[in-house]
Amino acid sequence: MDNLRNWNSGDPCMANWTGVWCFDREEPDGYFHVQELYLMNMNLSGFLAPQLGQLSQLKILSFMWNNLKGTIPKEIGNIASLELLLLSGNKLSGSLPDELGNLWNLDRLQVDENELSGPIPESLANMVKVKHLHMNNNTLNGQLPSKLSKLSNLVHL
Repeated sequence: MDNLRNWNSGDPCMANWTGVWCFDREEPDGYFHVQELYLMNMNLSGFLAPQLGQLSQLKILSFMWNNLKGTIPKEIGNIASLELLLLSGNKLSGSLPDELGNLWNLDRLQVDENELSGPIPESLANMVKVKHLHMNNNTLNGQLPSKLSKLSNLVHL
């Protein structure tokens, strides 16, 4: 993939990989950490890797408007620091993982314009800071969980 041709050399934080933004300081563990993966509209295909869940300092995960398929890995729910999860405009399928409810720092969840199905997990009510839940243009079914009414910061559903 031409868009990511510099991804095969060196450390992603030191080699300025396309779409990878790191904290500008070395952390106490002696490493720089990835803060943002911003790969919007890059004509990417393939699957989201469960290993994304190991990016423990990640704040923004944006793969909007690509050709990604498969499911949303439940391991993304391990990224407690995540503030923006932007996956709109792909070909993602399957159901929304319950583990997304572990993202209590999340401000925005955008999964619209995919091929997601199944119910909306009640666990999303645990995302107490969320302001935007964009899930339209999928084939989600069932009732909207009543627990979502407890999301006091929610401005857009």
